[in-house]
Amino acid sequence: MNAFATRYHTTTIDGLDVFYREAGDPANPTILLLHGFPSSSHMFRNLISSLSDRFHLVAPDHIGFGRSAAPSVQEFTYSFDRLTEVTEALIGELGLSRFALYVHDYGAPIGLRIASRTPERITAIISQSGNAYLEGFTPFWDILFAHAKDRAANEAGVREYFTAATTRWQYTHGVPADRLDRIAPEAWLLDQAGLDRDGNDAIQLQLFWDYQFNLDGYPAFQEYFRSHQPPLLVTWGKNDEIFGAAGAEAFRRDLPDGEYHLLDTGHFALETHGDEISRYIRDFLQRNDIGD
Repeated sequence: MNAFATRYHTTTIDGLDVFYREAGDPANPTILLLHGFPSSSHMFRNLISSLSDRFHLVAPDHIGFGRSAAPSVQEFTYSFDRLTEVTEALIGELGLSRFALYVHDYGAPIGLRIASRTPERITAIISQSGNAYLEGFTPFWDILFAHAKDRAANEAGVREYFTAATTRWQYTHGVPADRLDRIAPEAWLLDQAGLDRDGNDAIQLQLFWDYQFNLDGYPAFQEYFRSHQPPLLVTWGKNDEIFGAAGAEAFRRDLPDGEYHLLDTGHFALETHGDEISRYIRDFLQRNDIGD
């Protein structure tokens, strides 16, 4: 048996199926990988394989995404607080006492809630377009923040973000021409298949509406950074027009000793720069005495 091979599990949290990928020896330092919209743990597939020789990796699908349960909005409270509760329950079930966090997009407000509430568990933070500052918001968010104020008047505009054209744009925009052939087409097609599931539009509309409350948590996240100075690695697409590069640079205010890499790519940097990010992570964690 290949000890480094990825294993695929489904467990039950609060009566709901939660799917997660796992690889590596649990005796090694753990990295918890939290995906964003509209993706799933599938976005980490190559990174998991590349790091499993030295690290224990766990990547769940959030409720409403990937292979995890997707109850209707009448059956489940789709909020980032609730998604955090499910993630914390999974951490407890798996016995993850200390771990590094890799956060992307939606994964950031989930992971940073956990980190700021229980800082003693966090060995490091890796952010790939995982925003924690107002500077990171781009015009992509204008319709979403308008929707937060008036759902009915702005719902049609938000629904454009559920289309195949927008999903593909998220993967390809900002990617140099010589890197476009590194984007696996099944990645955005799989995401789109999830978006197209019956009832998923209502789920995503609710989460987009709830996103406004993540901003209320930014002061606590930033105070956590200042007070605890967790080791930080930023691997961010400098051409990302969902969470802009200014959001990456903003971390320097509170974590000046962090390691910052602005890569010549867009929002899904792992698709085009996975090898580079894997090397950065390996070197960064080892310099911080996390791993051999």
